[in-house]
Amino acid sequence: MPYGPVEQWLNRSTWVKYNNMVEVFKTDVSNGEAAKLLLLQIHENFKSYKANFDLEDCDLILRVQCSEGLVCALSIIELLKRNGFHAEVLPDDFQPHLSSDLHFSALIRTILTE
Repeated sequence: MPYGPVEQWLNRSTWVKYNNMVEVFKTDVSNGEAAKLLLLQIHENFKSYKANFDLEDCDLILRVQCSEGLVCALSIIELLKRNGFHAEVLPDDFQPHLSSDLHFSALIRTILTE
């Protein structure tokens, strides 16, 4: 059965979202040694994740990329919490304004992430 434009768009967007997802966290990890230990734990516990800290950013950013599905934000937050740190997901700042197609994509993205 051939797909219409909406189904084609959803399939493409879903593939991109779920096969190369990046989640960005605001943390209170300011120590480089603690960051290294946390990264080791993340990589040991989540084999498909690649993570890095940006301790020079004002939000002490942790970026986690998953090559095989979704990043489980709650698991990352809990891992940091068990180690005495706080993390929260930074919301996307993407505000579509170029075309109705982008507005539609933002709507679908919102639905898929809720």
